[in-house]
Order: sequence, then C-alpha cells, then structure tokens
Amino acid sequence: MIDLSGKAGLVTGAGSGIGRATALALAENGAAVAVLDIDESTAAETAEMIEKAGGKATAATIDIADEPSVQAAVERTVTAYGHLHFAVNNAGMSSRRLLDQMTLDEFERVVRVNLSGTFLCMKYELPLLKGGGAIVNIASNGGLAAIPNAPAYVAAKHGIVGLTKVAAVDYAPDGIRVNAVCPGPTLTPGFEKWAAGTDIIARQAAVTPLGRLAEPEEVAAAAVWLCSDAATYVTGIAMSIDGGRRA
Repeated sequence: MIDLSGKAGLVTGAGSGIGRATALALAENGAAVAVLDIDESTAAETAEMIEKAGGKATAATIDIADEPSVQAAVERTVTAYGHLHFAVNNAGMSSRRLLDQMTLDEFERVVRVNLSGTFLCMKYELPLLKGGGAIVNIASNGGLAAIPNAPAYVAAKHGIVGLTKVAAVDYAPDGIRVNAVCPGPTLTPGFEKWAAGTDIIARQAAVTPLGRLAEPEEVAAAAVWLCSDAATYVTGIAMSIDGGRRA
C-alpha cells in the first residue's frame, strides 16, 4: 500500500488517458491533486471523479507551451494546498510524419509542446519542491528508441529523458527526485480513436512479449510509485512500461 495522505501535487494533461488515470490513482492513495489540462471541461470531469470517490481535487487549465499559463497553474496549486510534494508532467502531443515531409513549423510545434513544455513545468515546479519531493515526467518508449514516422515526437521524448537525468543530478542535493516513465503503446482513448478501423492494436500486441497493450492504469501505477516514499532512493531513471518490448 502506498500512503500519500497529507501530500499534494499536480498532474498535467489530466483530462484523459494516462494523465487522468494518474490523477485518480494519486487521489485514491490519499493525495490532494491539482488536475491540469488544456481542456477545462475534461479537467473538471477528472476532478469530479476524484471528489465523488471521496478524494480531494481542484481543476484548472494549463497550456504547457505558454510560460505564463504554466507559472500560473503551478502557483495556483500551491495556493490551493499550501505545498507542492510531487508533480507529474504528462501533457504532450503526438505527431506522425516522415522527416522530409515535415515542415519546420510542425517540427518546432511538436518539440515546443513536448520538450519545452516539460521544461517550463519543471522550471516552475522545482523551486517549490526545495524541501524535497518528486517529479515524474511521462516520456515514451519513443524516448528510448525509434518510432517509425515520428521524428519530432521521438526527438522531443529523447529530450525529456535527457532533461530528467540532468535535473535528477542537479537537484539531488535539495532532496528532489526526478524520474521519467516511458510507456509503450497504451490503450488510451486517443490511441484507440487513432487505431480505429485498423489492425494496429493487434499488430502492436503481437510484438509485445506480454501479448497486449498497456492500460492507462498500469502506467499510472508506476508514476504513483515514483511519487511516493516507496521510491526514495530512485532518481534519474527512465522506466520503460512496455510489456517487455525493449527487452
């Protein structure tokens, strides 16, 4: 059992998928959670789910590609709960296009949201964690190896893994742990919508040793563990949650 009672933190991109599953799991384990998403209505839905289950949550909008928005959302979390014990930086965007068919604007947009957005979140979270705490960045198995036809996404996710490692080393003296979670294909609503009408899910399952794709709750469980005192000696890792694919 993980006990996060008395702890408070935030999850970006918490309106659906892995972010929502993570926010729900953190609250289930006793944490107060600021549910942040670019979509105000889905953030409110997640917060309502937490409260109906007896947990504590607030909802707010965040655009991680916009620095004032990030700063305001992080500061709002501390105003609401008085402290920041953990942060799960999950928000991002996908992109599938061959490199030579991608415009510079598109490439930079994907990097801006995924990598620069994670940087901005950490920039404003780290000073508030000076008493110790944990950051978990949701990267991707695309941060560890290639994904065909996804150059900007893979470049950004590799960058998140590198950023995680540097921050882990730089902020260890402050008692702050920084880790990345690198999911393989996961059955989020967005992935299922993208794969609808194709055999993508079956083909992905066929090349996964466990024979299936991840559920969002399985990725969330790893993030919750890394946020908790059960992982007090774990920092600077990129944890692959992929059913054995990297192996």
